[in-house]
Amino acid sequence: MVGNLLIVMTVTVSKTQDSPMYFFLANLSLTDIVYSSVISPKLISDLLFGRTVISFLFCMIQLFTEHLFGWSEVFLLLAMAYDRYVAICKPLHYSVLMRQWVCVLLLVVSWAGGFLHSMIQLSTVYGLPFCGPNVLDHFMCDMYPLLKLVCTDTCVIDILVVSNGGLICSVVFVLLLILYGLILHSLKNLSQEGRRKALSTCGSHITVVIFFFVPCIFMYARPAKIFPIDKPLSVFYTIITPMLNPLTYTLRNSEMTNAMKKLWTRKALPNK
Repeated sequence: MVGNLLIVMTVTVSKTQDSPMYFFLANLSLTDIVYSSVISPKLISDLLFGRTVISFLFCMIQLFTEHLFGWSEVFLLLAMAYDRYVAICKPLHYSVLMRQWVCVLLLVVSWAGGFLHSMIQLSTVYGLPFCGPNVLDHFMCDMYPLLKLVCTDTCVIDILVVSNGGLICSVVFVLLLILYGLILHSLKNLSQEGRRKALSTCGSHITVVIFFFVPCIFMYARPAKIFPIDKPLSVFYTIITPMLNPLTYTLRNSEMTNAMKKLWTRKALPNK
């Protein structure tokens, strides 16, 4: 929370906000703040107090919100990878291809994609008959644990969930790998120092992408079955990835860290 809030405040106050990369970084941090707040507080309170009860209404709210912000982040990571591809592979056209309205359009498309996905998930499960057991084998309300409680045939719904979740996640993951592959292929045109910095940055980005997408694909691109490994894997894309994003996308960036130092030094020492 502290890292993501620091990023949002720094980009908002400093002059870096006009850059497309930092525009996307601020929105990624804002998304991570809300995304983490949907799941982590409830999980922590359950672990501390042992009260593992959730109402149906709050369960539906959690389901909608986590998919809204989680899948908005999926499309936002794709937009950020495209931004880095243009910056490294087509630097002379960067100011034209990544104009302000293009960045805003990519952001709107990311949020619209997340909203559409979450609405489909919510409308799919909300009207189903829950007349059997009421114990979720998970630390959050998600599609497959909820479908296990439905007392009707869910074969068609399973296919819808796989196509709406696993298929889209797999396609975005492949597109990300293609973009980062093109970036790595273009590094031969850079100097040794530029190649080293780009490799370091891309390597950390790819690591976070793998931590986020591989568990996500495993969770949703399969038939509606519950496995013991589901909960540990869910921790990666609900808690660990939002925690790593500030470290990976921002604190490893020298320009961003310098902007933070200048801004907060100026705030702490206003007389100077």
